[in-house]
Amino acid sequence: MVDHARAARMADRIKVIVAQTLERGVKDPRLGFVTVTDVRVSGDLQHASIFYTVYGSDEDRANTAKALASATGIVRKEVGKNLKVRLTPTIEFIADALPENASAIEALLREAHERDVATEELKKHATYAGDEDPYAKPHVIEDDED
Repeated sequence: MVDHARAARMADRIKVIVAQTLERGVKDPRLGFVTVTDVRVSGDLQHASIFYTVYGSDEDRANTAKALASATGIVRKEVGKNLKVRLTPTIEFIADALPENASAIEALLREAHERDVATEELKKHATYAGDEDPYAKPHVIEDDED
């Protein structure tokens, strides 16, 4: 039986615990400026996927991923200690693609705006290819008064 409300509450609590543990408990020098963006707990409360972002270069992201992989045991121990549940969920750290997606969307929006501006410029100097009103109109017969 799946209790989505309980899973959501547990995910919120795990997010706070993991952020505090990474800030205070993990002393790995490879750990960069990490932000826990989301936590998703499975329906049976046995697995927690922790999404994170890292501010910095690709090298900083790789080093942080290694540091988080080595600190998984410490983080899981703190989660188990603070959650007060019978079974501590397994923990998986997943790099969140949010910044990359946001920059890709910004680039697409910028390109769309540039195309709109170019279309408006073309529209100002455009002329009709044929008649201004290309639709056929009924032939009007004029009365001959002669």
